[in-house]
Amino acid sequence: MKKADVELGAVVNAKSEEELKKQFQGTVEKIYENSALLAITSFDDVDASAVSDLNYKLVVNFKNMKPARSAKKAKPLSTNNVTIEKVAPTMKSDDKDKKAPAKKSK
Repeated sequence: MKKADVELGAVVNAKSEEELKKQFQGTVEKIYENSALLAITSFDDVDASAVSDLNYKLVVNFKNMKPARSAKKAKPLSTNNVTIEKVAPTMKSDDKDKKAPAKKSK
């Protein structure tokens, strides 16, 4: 690819000359003169350890990038799925004094 073809936020397929063994997919975060900083979004299982060591980011030369189509046999980057649930309100210490009197047994 050429610098003019690269845009921020674009998803590209790339290969690393040294760090990773297989091709990976990433999102362009910053553009430099001859390269771009990519946030690695999907990669092969073989490179899982190396990608983790790189903190899921890598600078790649434009000549080692091409527009992304779809990642084949790639491990998608997992995201943290956070769910929020409503919790029943609990009694405050002031409310404990106000609770209804207990029924007396005969």
